[in-house]
Amino acid sequence: MTDTLTTLFNLLDLRSARCTRFEAGGDWSLRFPEKSAIKFAAVLKGTCFMLHGDRPPIRLRAGDVFLLSQYPSYVLASDPALPPEDGARVIDWTQSDTGRYGGDEVVMIGGAYRASPLHAHLLGDALPPLMLIPAQAPSAAQISRTLQSLESEFTRTDIGAEMMRRHLTDMLLVQMLRAISAREGETTAVPGQSNWIGALTDRRLGAALDAIHANPERNWTVAALAGIAGMSRTAFSQGFRKAIGRAPIDYVLRWRMQVAEDLIHRGRSVSEVAGLLGYGSQSAFGVAFKRIKGRSPRAALRGQAARRA
Repeated sequence: MTDTLTTLFNLLDLRSARCTRFEAGGDWSLRFPEKSAIKFAAVLKGTCFMLHGDRPPIRLRAGDVFLLSQYPSYVLASDPALPPEDGARVIDWTQSDTGRYGGDEVVMIGGAYRASPLHAHLLGDALPPLMLIPAQAPSAAQISRTLQSLESEFTRTDIGAEMMRRHLTDMLLVQMLRAISAREGETTAVPGQSNWIGALTDRRLGAALDAIHANPERNWTVAALAGIAGMSRTAFSQGFRKAIGRAPIDYVLRWRMQVAEDLIHRGRSVSEVAGLLGYGSQSAFGVAFKRIKGRSPRAALRGQAARRA
């Protein structure tokens, strides 16, 4: 059975964007702009501070890695009291994949991940806004090896260096999410927000999520999912809602419609999609789709045709 994380990544068509290296020394404070991407940064050498929203400054040391899922602006600085400059303007990223500011007391690697615009909200909505994996975490040694390989690709002059950086950056994301799912790092939670990456740490809830994602066409019931989880219906429903933020069948329906929207986006007809997702009639499928997506399947199909025109 395909696991939940792999299923979601396939739907998102998640791809690493440009990966860069950053060196800084002396007194410095740089603000990096908000972008529609999930961001990560890792400290390879030295120490600095990261400022994110209205939270207290976070001191970062060599080996620490953080991941931001809510597309925010953030600040990296030698001293959190310094007024930040615009990092996009101060550093010239057009000539090199390594940006420099004042020295090399601090060395970092950073990058971003972008998803299909149709589904980009899924990963950001389901993850904590900030995830920090410290250098002493159990998974840190594995992450460090990937970072070392990644850094070495910045100095290579032979073919395929950029491709290798992309593959290593993809690998790094999975390693970071594994560490977070194993509760090895620190996260900031949002009350009422779904958090399936946390739910995957629960073997029983994870089994139910894997089943839902692998077979969205099944007529799932709470009893069936509770059986897969090895829990009573009441305990399963309560545990699922607490971890995911939605009742089990509501989550099933929303996931099913997300898959439906993706199939329509890829050119499948409404009747095909209805059949693939277990609906006996287009009308029943249409009612469910509109309730979740706010428009009819045919409107979604017309929108896709217009984008292709």
